[in-house]
Amino acid sequence: MNKLKGIITGLSAILVLGACGTDEGETNGSEEVDELVLGYFPSADVENMAASARPLEEYLSEQLDIPVSGQVMTDYTGLIEAMRNQNADIAFLPPFAFVQAEERANVEVILKAIRDGSDSYVAQYNVAADSDIDSIDDLVETDGLVWAFTDYTSTSGYLFPAQQMMDLGVADLESHFTTIDVGAHDAAILSVLDGQADFATTFEDARVRLEDEIPDIYEQIRVIGTTEEIPNATVSVRSELPDDLKERIQEVFLNMNDDMEMLEVLANVYNWEGFAPAETEDYDVVRDVYSEFEELIEE
Repeated sequence: MNKLKGIITGLSAILVLGACGTDEGETNGSEEVDELVLGYFPSADVENMAASARPLEEYLSEQLDIPVSGQVMTDYTGLIEAMRNQNADIAFLPPFAFVQAEERANVEVILKAIRDGSDSYVAQYNVAADSDIDSIDDLVETDGLVWAFTDYTSTSGYLFPAQQMMDLGVADLESHFTTIDVGAHDAAILSVLDGQADFATTFEDARVRLEDEIPDIYEQIRVIGTTEEIPNATVSVRSELPDDLKERIQEVFLNMNDDMEMLEVLANVYNWEGFAPAETEDYDVVRDVYSEFEELIEE
């Protein structure tokens, strides 16, 4: 099985690189970029993510010969807005956030992440080990359950599970469930562990985020089902960037595939194993789900 809102000062994500030293009126190919700001989409504890990702900033600074500094975002919306306002140049964007950013900010995807040997992943449904819930059908057939997830705009945390449960017969998600958005995948699982939620939806397998803190987390939290395959998170760029810089960025990230030290950093930050080329068409399945929830998301 394949696995895989905002602090502008400071987990996606997503990586954001913001350009400085840009003059108004410069065009693609002549824009001067003399500083890059690196940000991350929420996946785990903010402080831990910032510390884990610092070597990545140093590597990018050296390889691109442009200073790179880091920031951690608390939600996907802030990251997309940074791209739209041209305050960010490159982003690690989760699938749904990429579709939004492409539509709103005209970003271009250049790469997608590899995780557990695959360029796609699934969302999973998590319950306590002693829960009476044994399947996704149980969720669909039981009113009033408390559902914990990262964010309404999270591809694996909310959107794909929401679509799946609607397809299985849930007419109104908000009346069928009590929903709580908790900001991170590990926090969603902890909500189940603490008894605040009956089930949580996350990327697969988000339990790894809690393994150091809770060694028996795989015994305490049980997986009862998954969604269809979702293309992995992207490395996306602002379309106005100089073409040669886009190419250098792509090359630097692909070179990480052969750098064991950087692969370890990626694993610590997002449990990623490297990068592969990506095309916008790879995310059509995400666009289909987005079309079903666009009104909710835009509220």
